[in-house]
Amino acid sequence: MPESIRVEIYSRPGCHLCDEAKEVIDRVASRHRLDVRVLNVEDNPEWEAQYGTEIPVVFIEGRKAFKYHVDATQLERKLKELWNR
Repeated sequence: MPESIRVEIYSRPGCHLCDEAKEVIDRVASRHRLDVRVLNVEDNPEWEAQYGTEIPVVFIEGRKAFKYHVDATQLERKLKELWNR
């Protein structure tokens, strides 16, 4: 069982969908050991080119898990699958 699960959110300032995704992840993180990192696509030209029109994009342990919206139930399911490996 991992110590924590890495969650990366590719985002940008002023993105309301990003803010909503962060709120969902923060609520779920209160019940799970998550290492949440918010990455601003404007800080890296490669991220901007790859994810700039699809934000927020959420990766869990390096695998793309969500784009545009994060569903709390689906997030919980994905996390439980990782914990039970």
